[in-house]
Amino acid sequence: MGSTSAHDGAGVGRRDLIKRSAALGLVGVPAMGFLSACASGSGSNGNKVKKGTKSKKNPLAVNESAPLSVVIFDGGFGTKYAKDATDQFHKNFPKAKVDFHTTQKIQSELQPKFNGGTPPDLIDNSGAEQMDMGVLSSKKQLTDLTPLLDAPSYDDPSKKVRDTLRPGIVEMGQFDGAPVWVLYYAYTTYGVWYSKTNLGKLDLEYPKTWDEMLAACAKAKKKGIAGWTYAGKYPYYIPFSLYPFIGKIGGREVLDAIDNLEPNAWKHPAVKAAFDAYYELYKKGYILKGTPGLDHIGSQTEWAKGKALFIPNGSWVENESANVIPKDFQLSVGAPSSLDSGDKMPFGTIWASGGEPYIVPAKGKNPEGAMETLRIMLSEEYSKNTSKLVKTLTAFNGGTTGYQLTPGMESAVAALKLAGDNVLNPRLQDWYNKLEKEQIGVACLGEMMAGRMTPAEAIKKIQAYADATAKDQSITHYKHQ
Repeated sequence: MGSTSAHDGAGVGRRDLIKRSAALGLVGVPAMGFLSACASGSGSNGNKVKKGTKSKKNPLAVNESAPLSVVIFDGGFGTKYAKDATDQFHKNFPKAKVDFHTTQKIQSELQPKFNGGTPPDLIDNSGAEQMDMGVLSSKKQLTDLTPLLDAPSYDDPSKKVRDTLRPGIVEMGQFDGAPVWVLYYAYTTYGVWYSKTNLGKLDLEYPKTWDEMLAACAKAKKKGIAGWTYAGKYPYYIPFSLYPFIGKIGGREVLDAIDNLEPNAWKHPAVKAAFDAYYELYKKGYILKGTPGLDHIGSQTEWAKGKALFIPNGSWVENESANVIPKDFQLSVGAPSSLDSGDKMPFGTIWASGGEPYIVPAKGKNPEGAMETLRIMLSEEYSKNTSKLVKTLTAFNGGTTGYQLTPGMESAVAALKLAGDNVLNPRLQDWYNKLEKEQIGVACLGEMMAGRMTPAEAIKKIQAYADATAKDQSITHYKHQ
């Protein structure tokens, strides 16, 4: 999702989604919930390195000669942005040996290390094999990042790190109250992505209402162009535009009820209205032929070639598809179209949240070094470096001045400005990854959009999956505070 995830990542994808979850991360249908075999305690601190001396330059008391082990997900964002920050860590602590490892197989490579009590110090937990962070936190496998958040920021010692972050970042890292288990480093804008150039060729503007959306798709169809495509093999991309559509129609409380696994939450009229609208895209032949068989890269490539106007995605798509998006594409993100005048939230309402989830394992040897690396990443310099390298906003609330933003980033900044306080942040993909990806995404939304299941059937099945998740006592349950 691109992270994740969580998405993805998981979160929080994205990103080889498959990377995100995420997230802004995500990819492939992940085998989640793997950590049930993990030891449930955080163990003794006997394997921890001795803390260093706390100072103005070293507020987290990093041991200056202790090794640091970092594992970064190699997806749509690549890994250079993280390598640059760890290089700075090494400059600051030249006696510390830094082991920088990249992979797309986070779960299969790291599960044995978690189970054996030898995880790395810092992990970018993203991609198709993103580890389930709800399980990780409930099994006490993660380090509370509060010391990082309360540390002086890298640029301005008079400000705490937490005071330099975008809205929602701290809250997203919380699963059960006060501790902060995850630092979502990217800031992902989700929605309906399109080319201003390709709309302009059809004398269209982005549709602000669903009637306009259907009319735009009809006009495109006459020219042999599809209205929509999506990652058919990974249909948990569909919610990137569908969930904020539901929230716009029925209000954020509908999404909160869904996240909270409340009985009959999926039977809300706003859900039915949104599902019916998306199903109409299928029934009227506005979905690119072959879409159910495409993965995220395939669907993005067809869309970039102008075969379809719209695609539900996250802002990582600009970097992930950079090699296929034409120079004159004018990449933009659109908020969900208004269904009708009865919508509870205004046009511009959008889903934006943290992606690319970073975690510090409880049994890692050097948590101070891991958190110091994140402190460096959250500086203006390294935030700006990330934005330039991978075309995304970061958790740092700034870093967008002094250079030319890419079209997608510029559009995301404009979309966030238009949204104002009307920013939604559904948590289902963070809290219940299997429910979100395999059950809702693959088993229901993918089937519905392929015409193999009606909206009513999809809603009934999704509600049954959600109810089963709510009743499953082996799963840790979360609620909006």
